[in-house]
Amino acid sequence: MNKKGLDAQGWRDNKLLIGLLGDKKAHRIIAMWAADCAEHVLHLFEEKYPEDKRPREAIEAGRAWIRGEIRVGEVRKAAIATHAAARQVNQDDARAAARAAGHAAGTAHVAGHAIHAAEYACKAVSFLPQPESGANPMASEIEWQLTHLRKLLEKR
Repeated sequence: MNKKGLDAQGWRDNKLLIGLLGDKKAHRIIAMWAADCAEHVLHLFEEKYPEDKRPREAIEAGRAWIRGEIRVGEVRKAAIATHAAARQVNQDDARAAARAAGHAAGTAHVAGHAIHAAEYACKAVSFLPQPESGANPMASEIEWQLTHLRKLLEKR
């Protein structure tokens, strides 16, 4: 494991994801992964700002696009609103979680946003206190993300 929390398998999966970004057939799978990554840390925003539904709505809009229920333009509006929410908050973990949701929604428009959704999810957990066990929350998040990506790709 290196300082970013990626082992050899993780780097292979990361390269796999980058290779998928140009694959139109994989776009919806990547969008699902991005939504799942954002939702995995969404509680960090919702616990502090329970009245602000914009990040959850952006994730839900991304999922609606995946199902073919809405067009990209509608998802983009939700993504933009979520980035506005991120600018309005004071806690770093909540801000990063909102950004993860915004990029997850943005993946409907451009698949490359998926990587940013995952990165912001990692950033969100990086602000958490280090557990007494010494476990690295960011490394755990990366491991979850890559394992989840492998599972989604196996179903394809």
